[in-house]
Amino acid sequence: MSASTVPNIAEPPPHPHPRPQQESSSSSSAASLHEEAPQKLRRPKMTSRKSSGTIIIPRETAKVELNRSDEVFDEDDARAMSPRRSEQDLEKMGQDARAQLNEHAKILQKSLLEIFNRIEAVKEEHDKLDNNNKFLQKYIGDLMSTSKITATGASGRKK
Repeated sequence: MSASTVPNIAEPPPHPHPRPQQESSSSSSAASLHEEAPQKLRRPKMTSRKSSGTIIIPRETAKVELNRSDEVFDEDDARAMSPRRSEQDLEKMGQDARAQLNEHAKILQKSLLEIFNRIEAVKEEHDKLDNNNKFLQKYIGDLMSTSKITATGASGRKK
């Protein structure tokens, strides 16, 4: 097997030595086991593999991008078989995308406005509850001070 040929995995590798039919001693059977072991397939050496090419573009290259007329594909190339969009198709797709984007932006603005209005309503309700809470705290404080005054006055009279 040379370095330039690739082994077929479906077929077993050929044995370098024919198999002995009869073994007379245990030492010869141990040697035959090594001969019967399948050979491990190896990867081709680097020199036999083809390069996939370079994608590095030198700095001195004046033209980096290709125009549509510069592109040349073989007939079997998938890029030659794929449909090309015309300028009108691209313009229509762009307008459709912009219309969808504007519609989505309007929906988001409406949703944001609803959230803002809900926040304002919650703030107003919070302020009302806060004012009522302060009023009740003052009222309870007044009741407590009144009850202390009446409690000390009543206990002073009993003595």
